Amino acid sequence: MIQNPILKGFCPDPSIVRVGQDYYIATSTFEWWPGVHLWHSRDLAHWEQLPSPLNRISQLNMLGNPTSGGIWAPDISYDGKRFYLVFTDVKTKKGRYYNNHNYLVWAEDICGPWSDPVYLNSTGFDPSLFHDSDGRKYLVNMRNGFKGVLVQEFDPVSGKLTGEVRNVFRGTEIGFTEGPHIYHVGDWYYCLTAEGGTGYDHCVTMARARSVWGPYEVDPENPVLTSDTNNPDILQKAGHGDLVETQNGDWYLVHLCARPPHGEKRCILGRETGIQKVFWNEKGWLRLCCGGRIAQNETESPKGIESWIPAAQKEQDDFEENALDVRYSVPRVPLGECVSLTERPGWLRLYGQESLNSLHHVSLVAVRQSEYQAAAQTCMEFYPDCPEQFAGLSYMYDAANFYLFGKTVDEEGQPILCVIKTDTLITTDEIVPVKLPEKGPLWLRIVSGSKEASCLYSFDGQNWLDTGARLDTEILTDEHCRGFTGAHMGMYCHDMTGRRCYADFDDYFMNCREEDGSFSPM
Repeated sequence: MIQNPILKGFCPDPSIVRVGQDYYIATSTFEWWPGVHLWHSRDLAHWEQLPSPLNRISQLNMLGNPTSGGIWAPDISYDGKRFYLVFTDVKTKKGRYYNNHNYLVWAEDICGPWSDPVYLNSTGFDPSLFHDSDGRKYLVNMRNGFKGVLVQEFDPVSGKLTGEVRNVFRGTEIGFTEGPHIYHVGDWYYCLTAEGGTGYDHCVTMARARSVWGPYEVDPENPVLTSDTNNPDILQKAGHGDLVETQNGDWYLVHLCARPPHGEKRCILGRETGIQKVFWNEKGWLRLCCGGRIAQNETESPKGIESWIPAAQKEQDDFEENALDVRYSVPRVPLGECVSLTERPGWLRLYGQESLNSLHHVSLVAVRQSEYQAAAQTCMEFYPDCPEQFAGLSYMYDAANFYLFGKTVDEEGQPILCVIKTDTLITTDEIVPVKLPEKGPLWLRIVSGSKEASCLYSFDGQNWLDTGARLDTEILTDEHCRGFTGAHMGMYCHDMTGRRCYADFDDYFMNCREEDGSFSPM
């Protein structure tokens, strides 16, 4: 059996494609750089992260993008020669005024290099590229305002959209129609959509037609997939799906999902990716193999495919490589000269920029949280000379909701240890500042459970002191932030004077565990 979620932590809006025996999933990254998380598997159960396809500023510039703006719902596809990735860059998302732009990039190899982007349109988000059996290609996207599904032909030779734009499907009575994909299976064109909003009423619906242009008839038993909100022990928020057929003829639906703590609506892990085995019934409609329409915690493994184990993801990074590991993310734009792995070999150096509530230049290197029991630890050397300079660990959801645990100086220049909370942009101190020695390394550790986190520090890496702070993790949840991402832990430095004081980090350790109870990371 395949255990859900298959991609844990902040990995929403999955799109899947198979090429031979290899499966690839692309997921949203929103304001996190590099854009789009890309994953690889050979058994649909075990996944490894690949380099992101959007890793150059010439491809993507999210400077100033709002929280939970940026990359929405990428779609990955393959036409036998090229991989295609289409994606939305959301610049504003207020009220009726969504300013979102859709682009396409391509590559001959999944690991790149990927092309610079081709602009497509700005009519709505969640684009996908449909490759029909006759070789023609169509761009499919929702219309802004959730007013239906737009289809327009795409000419791969000119790299441009061509012909008429048609609204082929207005959605069902469930509403909030988004995330459209079109498939040609047998004599039917199937339009798979996400509806119900991306919260606890989320679902997957389907309609079909004899032509890509419609008219589309609605599945009489919609939704195809949703969640049982009365059963907190199974996946919640199930919706936003994509289909793939295995090399042996099995069909699977990958979909967005979430795992709030039992009986609570507080998703610190954000929205994740699950999978369900499906089949086509005698009437030509898609159904779950488990029966019903409720997303389950496990599903049948594909027949004829052996279990595949990717290389293990390391939990401790000693910064001996010349480039950051693929698991790291930074806000909005690459750090460029503000990060170095060579100026002090074996250390990560971060030059301070703007504070974490900025939507522009922020020096943060973070890893998403993938289980409720999590811990992050680092050893840092940092010598600030004014209170506008700060470095340490960040535990954050977005630029408006985060905790900072680290070192600065007071107005007299005395080094101090602080725990700072920012909740909807309101900032408070969580402890009375602790005086620190003038020189020497400082070890920092954040240990988190499902409801609260603690902050510990050490001067030798062996003997630990508890600050006494108990950080309420509710402020790092989708529900509190009204956002689309998830909690991250990482190394951070700011210098609001503009002089770019730097902090050095000797190592970074982060692990996540399913079991209950606190634990020591080392």
